Amino acid sequence: METGVQNLWQIWMGLDGRKRLVVLGATLAVFMTVLGMSRMAGNPEMSLLYAGLDSAAAGDVIAALDARSAKYEVRGEAIFVDSTQRDTLRMTLAAEGLPANSGTGYELLDSLSGFGTTAQMFDAAYWRAKEGELARTILANPQIRAARVHIAQAPSQPFQRAIKPSASVTITSVGGNLPPLQAKALRHIIAASVPGMTPDDVAVIDSVAGLIPSDSDISAPNVTADSKAAEIKQNVERLLAARVGAGKAVVEVAVDVVTDAESIKQRTFDPQGRVAISTENTQQSGSSSQAGSDVTVASNLPNNAANSGSGKNENSESRERVNYEVSETNRELIKAPGAVRKISVAVLVDGVSVTAADGTVSMQPRPDAELATLSELVSSAAGLDTSRGDVLTLKSMAFEPLPAGGEAAAASMFTLGAINVMGLVQTAVLALVALVLGLFVIRPILTSNSRAAIPQAAAPRALPGAGTVGEGPVLNGEIDDGFLPALAIRSGGANAVADEGDPVSRLRRLIDERQSESVEILRGWMEYEEEAR
Repeated sequence: METGVQNLWQIWMGLDGRKRLVVLGATLAVFMTVLGMSRMAGNPEMSLLYAGLDSAAAGDVIAALDARSAKYEVRGEAIFVDSTQRDTLRMTLAAEGLPANSGTGYELLDSLSGFGTTAQMFDAAYWRAKEGELARTILANPQIRAARVHIAQAPSQPFQRAIKPSASVTITSVGGNLPPLQAKALRHIIAASVPGMTPDDVAVIDSVAGLIPSDSDISAPNVTADSKAAEIKQNVERLLAARVGAGKAVVEVAVDVVTDAESIKQRTFDPQGRVAISTENTQQSGSSSQAGSDVTVASNLPNNAANSGSGKNENSESRERVNYEVSETNRELIKAPGAVRKISVAVLVDGVSVTAADGTVSMQPRPDAELATLSELVSSAAGLDTSRGDVLTLKSMAFEPLPAGGEAAAASMFTLGAINVMGLVQTAVLALVALVLGLFVIRPILTSNSRAAIPQAAAPRALPGAGTVGEGPVLNGEIDDGFLPALAIRSGGANAVADEGDPVSRLRRLIDERQSESVEILRGWMEYEEEAR
């Protein structure tokens, strides 16, 4: 231990100022990386607890989590908790009535007493409680995150009984857009809860999509071209499968529908079709008398008796008035989009296998008589109308054989179970950082310093052109005068010789010092010459 500390101290003392700064920076970076990765690995995985809560409800949930010392994070309008405790916390908070997204329900009426409560106050509290109960029912739908209900109920007036109540509901869906079927269900729920209200009197407003139209507002039918084509295709495939077999018939259907809406109003009068609607009869009668007689022939006759009489008149009058109404026909025709304009059906039927005399099997088209029968069946099943321009194309051809399916892959013994991807990523990053810092920063600095710390006198001498085998130098038999090292004067007392100017003397001296290695070189030369011969 002490030796290792001393070696580190010697290496540190051998570094210059720049290298010391690099080592300190690398060490600090590794420490911070390890600390950050350890903190990330120590933090639990967070999952969504609630989202989209209003401020009051979110505050109640956070207060309940603080009371239980549960670890949580607030990210915008969402509350995240530990994944292992999410389900338990949801059930526990639900038992306490949290989160309270909707208003108060019928419990509002419990606080009202008969003393000091007017009729107007009770009516306001009653409709407020009904709105809260409806909001609670709507929030039971998992696709709805928030809901507010408003009911407009006019006060009872004896002379205005035709006023109908209306309502509106504002919702925020989880997916961002409420389907029309869900909006229709909300209308029926609210209309059934308020007397005298119909579903058309309820307005459903989505916070994202805006006003969702009702059935009376939508002029287009529910049946679309795609749904009609899918229905026809299913019927035809089921019919053909009973004859040719399953998977041996391919059916494609194209439905052309009307996309324009049209409204026609017609009013017709028929003068020949009179209808008596009323009859009025009037009868008058009267009589009158006169004192004198009229001048007639009888008055000129002798012994005229008419002069002594008087005149009398009688009259009668009868009137009849009949009122007729001319026959009238009012007709209003509304043509909505979705009417079928044309249907095109294409059917491809697999051929039949025919065995020849030599035993070979081949696929041949089906007979014409069978195809004609299948055409009639398909035409009836699809509801084709030739006068409308519907087209049916039925052909028989040999299908290509299906490729052989592969076998299901079995789980091997080395198959891993659930893998924590985040943990693997953290471990890989930490290992990569440590490897980079060790190879490219620490190791070059330590290596260069250790080489500089070795004294030159301790370096082993080698012959010119010598290679290395293992840790010690060896001779390879090559002499290069240009790379001979400059040998200093050796201190040997009286035997000191200055031989740096004579190469032959240096070679002799090296051979004397390394006799075994020189013998090995000569032996290698001799063996090489024998092999060459």
